[in-house]
Amino acid sequence: MDYLTTNSVDPAKLDAIVSRAIGDLSAGYGGVMVSIGHRLGLYKAMAGAGPLNSRELAARTGCAERYVREWLNSQVAGGYIAYHAISDSFELTPEQALVLANDESPVFIAGAWAVPASMWADEDKALEAFRTGSGIPWGDHDGRLYCGVASFYRNAYKASLVPEWLPSLDGVIDKLKSGALVADIGCGYGHSTVLMAEAFPASHFHGFDTHPESVAEARKIALEAGVADRVTFEKARAENYSGKGYDLICFFDCLHDMGDPLAAAKHAARTLAPGGTVMLVEPFANDRVEDNISPVARLYYAASTTICCAHAISDGGHIVLGAQAGEARLRDVFYKAGFTHFRRAMATPFNLILEARL
Repeated sequence: MDYLTTNSVDPAKLDAIVSRAIGDLSAGYGGVMVSIGHRLGLYKAMAGAGPLNSRELAARTGCAERYVREWLNSQVAGGYIAYHAISDSFELTPEQALVLANDESPVFIAGAWAVPASMWADEDKALEAFRTGSGIPWGDHDGRLYCGVASFYRNAYKASLVPEWLPSLDGVIDKLKSGALVADIGCGYGHSTVLMAEAFPASHFHGFDTHPESVAEARKIALEAGVADRVTFEKARAENYSGKGYDLICFFDCLHDMGDPLAAAKHAARTLAPGGTVMLVEPFANDRVEDNISPVARLYYAASTTICCAHAISDGGHIVLGAQAGEARLRDVFYKAGFTHFRRAMATPFNLILEARL
């Protein structure tokens, strides 16, 4: 029997899902092209240069013209580069440059393609985890994961952390200006820590992370930024990092990765100064699955499957929140840890910014 003529198959619905699948497959191929363009400096060479032909771009970047020509055609087909048919030339528009060439732009995305590359590289580990229920520690992933995650979050933090997120917290800016003690838990490469240190020179900042390679990179970044005199980084877990009397404790996109987020929240309660604040930044999510149907939610659920949940399980798996935990589940963790105040300070399409106090 022809499967297309059975009563159970709606041809229009079938066409829709096939079109979606082909679009996704095209995006996956396109991501490889974006990564190549980023790593070879092809986008940067085009930014602000006006129309260029393939020979000119090849000469600017030291690449082979035939490869460059085919790459350019792929970018035109995907809508990432403009094509001028009369002159057979290619141009990166200012808007395209912000997304693909300007690595200081808040919407720069090219470096983030290292994350799905790492997910593919780790596919066998994910298959084993599915079959056995075992976890995958953060440090056991393909190395592209760490730089990809840092690239994905760095510019968003740069654009929003100091001018928007911190001011949304009650009384925190005044403390930071006068001289506060700050802990950045799960700091990764330390971009969030360094951004705060640059903005508030009277305060002191301590970053903690379990991944030694990230801690080493964070120290380099702080040194290059000229803030090493007021920033330290240390390998430590979220439930036993050193120090106390912190005026501000930050969890940037990391609490949901932890095997025991309740223990982390309890340790924050123990180390918080009287009147101190916990700033919890988590991936944006509504509380119900049916309300999380979007490209952003899909991205987060996918990463959560092979990275976030996998690490939390490897880390004990007491509470595996996942990257789409939602505000209600996060609030429950902090109330159980002894906090009496928990509110949404603000939200973006990508993040929830939450405030907790004792």
